[in-house]
Amino acid sequence: MQKEIFFHVGLGKTATTYLQYKVFPKLKGIYYIQRTRYKKSLKLIEQSAQQKIFVSNEFDQQLEKEAKWFSTRHPDAKVLIVFRRHDSWIASQYRRLVKNGFSKPFNDFFDIEHDRGVWKHSDLDYFSKIQIIEKYFTHKPLVLFYENMKRDPFTFIDAIAHYTGTTYDKADISLDSVHRSYNEKQLKIFRQLSKRLFYFDIPRAQQPVLKWLQRISKQSIQYPLLYLALLIPERFVSKEPLIPEEQLQCIRQHFADDWQRCIDYAKKNNGD
Repeated sequence: MQKEIFFHVGLGKTATTYLQYKVFPKLKGIYYIQRTRYKKSLKLIEQSAQQKIFVSNEFDQQLEKEAKWFSTRHPDAKVLIVFRRHDSWIASQYRRLVKNGFSKPFNDFFDIEHDRGVWKHSDLDYFSKIQIIEKYFTHKPLVLFYENMKRDPFTFIDAIAHYTGTTYDKADISLDSVHRSYNEKQLKIFRQLSKRLFYFDIPRAQQPVLKWLQRISKQSIQYPLLYLALLIPERFVSKEPLIPEEQLQCIRQHFADDWQRCIDYAKKNNGD
């Protein structure tokens, strides 16, 4: 029998880690390949005696590259993708970057007016991501939305179970988040500190051991400072928001048509 492959591609910052550790492993009747084994996934699929296999990772700007790579062996894989409203998604991406040492203001990360930021308008074109999936895979993707999961998590999980032909026990699903969120004050203070701590770029090591040491050395500074930021009185912290609300409103308005197009696509195709 031909194997039935399901491929969850993210996006990142759509509760992907929660799904990968709290939901996908609880699906019954399917062999789950965690993102930590993604690079070996094609080999693992080939070696597995299971007929139904679920592979998960999270992609943003790398989506087309990874879709092309995976589809060379499994063009009939059924793809799941989760979107998050554009303004909320790009704000979450920026907070992640600040937490990791990015010291520049939001407009330098994403410039809605002139498109000169680190991330471009094209990175937030969700419908083009659907088109990438359709380009490389024979099945239309299951398109889900982060907001629906936050509002009604079990209906969201039901959609995944139905699509994959699996079952799960609600009692096995924890609704607790996986990652701790850092508040506005912590991130504003850490962004200021990062200007002095990470003012130069150290080339990323290529060897696994060196990459691990590099990451650990940075985290040994990063996380204590984030926690210590909680102790700093509010009067010493800038009143300027980490992300200007007016910029988020502009982003939401700019991508409103793209958001609606994705909603319409899901309504039309998710029942197939």
